[in-house]
Parts: sequence; C-alpha cells; structure tokens
Amino acid sequence: MNGSKLMNQHGFAKLLPTCPNPFLFSQFLPSQQKSDQNYPARKSSLVEQPQQFRSALVVDDVSDVTDMLSVLLTHAGYEVTCASTASEALALARGEHFDVVISDIGMPEMNGYELAEALRSLPGYNSVPLVALTGYSMFDDRTRSLTAGFNEHVTKPIDPRAFLDLIERL
Repeated sequence: MNGSKLMNQHGFAKLLPTCPNPFLFSQFLPSQQKSDQNYPARKSSLVEQPQQFRSALVVDDVSDVTDMLSVLLTHAGYEVTCASTASEALALARGEHFDVVISDIGMPEMNGYELAEALRSLPGYNSVPLVALTGYSMFDDRTRSLTAGFNEHVTKPIDPRAFLDLIERL
C-alpha cells in the first residue's frame, strides 16, 4: 500500500499537499493490532480520542524535528503551531494561548532555558505544561530544565507513544 493511500485512510489527506515526504507519516500510523508486547492496549489515549481539541506550540531550530512532532501531535488531536526560534515562539505565545509547549534547549540566540523563563512570565503561562525535548542528557540537564520552568525533560530520540502519554499526564 502506498503512503498516499495510507494517509487518506487515516485522515491525513488534507496534509498531503503540504508534506514534502508523505512517507514520514507512516511511522506514526496506528497498528491494526489491538496490542503487542511493546505497546499494550490502553484504556484511554489522545490518539484514540482526537475529539479532545488542544493546541500545542513546538519550538526547534531543526525543521525535521518540528515536522515530526507536528505530525505526531496532529494525529493525536492537537492543533500544532511551529516556531524555529525562541523569539518567534514568544511572539506566538503572546498572541495565542497554547495548552502545551514543547521546546528544544540548544537553539541559537535564545536557548530553551531562557524561553521557558520568559514563557512563565507571560500572563496565563504560569501553569501551562512545558516540555524540554532535547539532545542534552548530561547529569545536570534535567535539573536545569526543571529550574528554568519546564515540567519535563525528555531526551531525543523519543518513543512516540510514551511521549504522547507523558503529555497527556501533564
């Protein structure tokens, strides 16, 4: 079965014209099986309940990362807005309230720690879940993320299902 047909079957037809590589979506499509040994069936999931509309802001200076997260979160029922810089993310957050913000740490000009501190100072963002999604995995990176205002520190690469479960718990 080709990627375009799979995307149509799973409700991604409207994204085809804007997607440079439709096969990017294939790794996030749900399995035909009810469960397997790596991912047991769950009683509740955002993927299974896309009617729960929520908005997410994804911030990373690497477009492949924002594209992948956008696909994953869109499939899970989120309306996703992407920013490639922390200053762009701040401008978006000033104009719109997001239900979750996912940000890289290592970005030019303003890093993710500075972004988290700035977001926490904006009206309405003191309790919005902030997730650091980063390659930084040294002994003190998690502590630095939490101190800066992130709720969670997740290192790349991610397990898509575990990541969605984490966001659902926040």
